[in-house]
Order: sequence, then C-alpha cells, then structure tokens
Amino acid sequence: MQIKTNSFLRVLFVPMIKFCDYLGRKHPLILTQLRYFMRFHRFIDFDNPRDLNEKIQWLKLKKDISEWSRLSDKYAVREYVKEQGCGENLVSLYGRWNNVEEIDFDRLPDSFVLKANNGCGSVILVKDKNGCDWGKIKNTLNEWISKPFGADGGEIQYLSIKPCVIAEELLTLDDEVKKYSTSLVDYKVWCFNGTPQYIMTCSNRSKEGVELQVYDLEWNVVPNSLKSNGVDKIGSVMPKPKRLTDILCVAKKLARPFPCVRVDLYYTSGKVYFGEMTFTSFGGMMNYYTPEFLSQTGAMIDLNYKG
Repeated sequence: MQIKTNSFLRVLFVPMIKFCDYLGRKHPLILTQLRYFMRFHRFIDFDNPRDLNEKIQWLKLKKDISEWSRLSDKYAVREYVKEQGCGENLVSLYGRWNNVEEIDFDRLPDSFVLKANNGCGSVILVKDKNGCDWGKIKNTLNEWISKPFGADGGEIQYLSIKPCVIAEELLTLDDEVKKYSTSLVDYKVWCFNGTPQYIMTCSNRSKEGVELQVYDLEWNVVPNSLKSNGVDKIGSVMPKPKRLTDILCVAKKLARPFPCVRVDLYYTSGKVYFGEMTFTSFGGMMNYYTPEFLSQTGAMIDLNYKG
C-alpha cells in the first residue's frame, strides 16, 4: 500500500512541480499570485502593496533585482561583505568547487560546513569527517547543484546563480548559548530603508521545527508579532546578546542600499559572524507573523528608497 501511495503522489506532484517551474521562469507574476492566494486566500494588489509580504513581492517583480542575485549567492556575497567593511565577520572559507568530484575531503579539517551556494536550507554540518558517508554526501551535493533553484517558488533572483559547493568553518555553541538553545542562534535583522528595525531569533532548531521570537532594537519582545503556523514555535525570551550593538552595526552596513532586506547573523564566542542576506524571506509569504506585524513592517518600507 505504501508503494502504491508513493507512486500516486509522484504521479500527482511531479507534473505540478514542473508546471510551477515553467511559470516561475516564464510568468513569475502569475505563479506568485497563485501561490499567494493558496496561502492567504487573496491576491496581491500590485498597484497598492501594503504589508511586508506584499512589498517583498512587489520589489521582486517590479524593480531591478540583479544585485539580489549576487547577494543571494552564498559565495559571491562574501565579496560584498568585504566591500562594506565587514570582512572580519566572515567565517573561514575552506574551498569552492563547481564539480563535487573535485572536492578533496582529505584536505578539509575534521569539522566544517558544506553548502550549495544557490539554495535554501541546503547545508550539511560535518562535525567529524571520519564518521561520514561520503557517497551519500556527494549524492546530496550533486542533487543540489544539478539544477537552478528558485523557479518553482517564483524566487527569480536565484535563477541566474551558477551553482557550486562551498566549504566553510563550522561555528559551535559557546557555554552561554547552551543555557538557552540546543542550536546556534540566528539573529535575523529586518532592515527597512537601509536601517535595522527588528531582530528575529531562531533557536532550538530540530527536525520538528524551530523556536522564533521577535525583539525591537532595545531587546524588548515585540508583542503580537508571531503566530503559530503549525510548524514553528514561539520561543521563550532569550538574554540580550552582549554585542547587540555590533550585530546591528554589521546589519546596517550591509543593508544600506536596500528598501527591504533581512541580514542573518550569528553571535558565538564573543564574535559576530555573517550568515546570509535574505530578500524573499519564506518566499515572501511569511505565515508565522501576525497580520498586524506584517502591516506594521510593510508600512515602514519606502518602495522608492535608494540608499
């Protein structure tokens, strides 16, 4: 019965995925409207976008986003981080490869991170390379870089990125973080018109989901900002990071040219590290924020802003 069910699902969903892929490449506005309607039961008014999701979609489809493509590339963005004077916040880079077979695992340290430069969540944490199934890892990496990412979700900034694999330093939790999170904490800084406004934390990551919380710039919890989406949880309040000022400073330097971007950073062992820049958070269809928070943040975005 399980085999028949899996076969039925493949027959059902593979054509749908291919159709979404086609729409994402040829008619991204149509795909965006369809996906948005399925999630929020309304279409986007592109003549008068209001909330955060709507304005992200407007920027994606109505503005020149060529710079989004460069900065969504997890390898190419490193040069931008250096250009903005934040090179010291980059994690160590161990290598970059266009072909998985070129990777010499023997020359890598005992622990590291493998990433596809063009995906979302395409990360492998290698804590001890001596216990790894390299055949399985290679297959996963080949799958990630075998085709462009983003078409079936309408995230067109990813389509022009040439896929590759990178290996970077594996950041570890310090003793202080271990007191309130089982995983490295993401400090996702929402920046509007080049200026940080809110910080969303992601902690206690697991296969079941992640715990979220939203803070203002003084590290006060923002009330009524989050709601359950059936997967992610509202987390408990965490201590204010000792170098919050540095986190906000790095985010501001990187966000300066953009009306809306989320700068993702880490803080561990007394240092702030760059993670990535996110222009279409959750595909621009975030359902873990309340309508009130989406409206509040959307009102802060000047679509004509030029940093």
